[in-house]
Amino acid sequence: MAISGAGLDAYYRLREQATGRPATEAGSPGDHVAYDDPVFQESFVVAGVDGCREAALLLEGVRCSACVWLNEQVIGRLPGVAGVSINYATRRAQVRWDPSRLQLSEILAAVARIGYRAFPYDRARADAVHQRERRAALWRLFVAGFGMMQVMMYAVPVYIAGSEGGMPADVEALMRWASLALTVPVVAYSAQPFYLGAWRDLRAGRAGMDVPVALGSRWRSRRASGPRCAATARCTSTR
Repeated sequence: MAISGAGLDAYYRLREQATGRPATEAGSPGDHVAYDDPVFQESFVVAGVDGCREAALLLEGVRCSACVWLNEQVIGRLPGVAGVSINYATRRAQVRWDPSRLQLSEILAAVARIGYRAFPYDRARADAVHQRERRAALWRLFVAGFGMMQVMMYAVPVYIAGSEGGMPADVEALMRWASLALTVPVVAYSAQPFYLGAWRDLRAGRAGMDVPVALGSRWRSRRASGPRCAATARCTSTR
């Protein structure tokens, strides 16, 4: 396992023991061998007077300080890495390594093994990634806010009427099922980053912060479907 095998799972404190499953699905140096080409490296790699090389990389998938910490620890522990620093705001990683002991492709492969992607840093690309993430986040916020308001429009009458026969069973069932229908896009779309992050964490063999959020969201959605089924049953029995 890429993380627990390196002794880096203490940060999360969500698992008592490792699963022992190797990250065979992750990237290998062969997937990034093109980045070892000296001609290609001329555009973003700087050679130091001490023989080390330094490159600025753009990390995709970084969403919190835990992501920064994990990437710094994994890269910093590679044999031949002389230094690594990651800026959370810009997702920019500054890496120095000894080319006689380590190739750039091995660094990129190590990042891929823990579920992230690294590319040569380019300001235009960084801005494009930022704009894309910001636009997607705003759309998710809009869908979540709109869905919440519409669900409350259907839920409030049920709350006021209570469960003592203040509302006909068929109307109550309609209200609850309408609320459930409006909840689906909120869970499926607005919460999508948590599900994707949880899947990435599980594939890498760890339980990060997205895993409990995704499980809690899924569990709450299943619990919320109970009253809808009960209301439908009451409606059917009164006919």
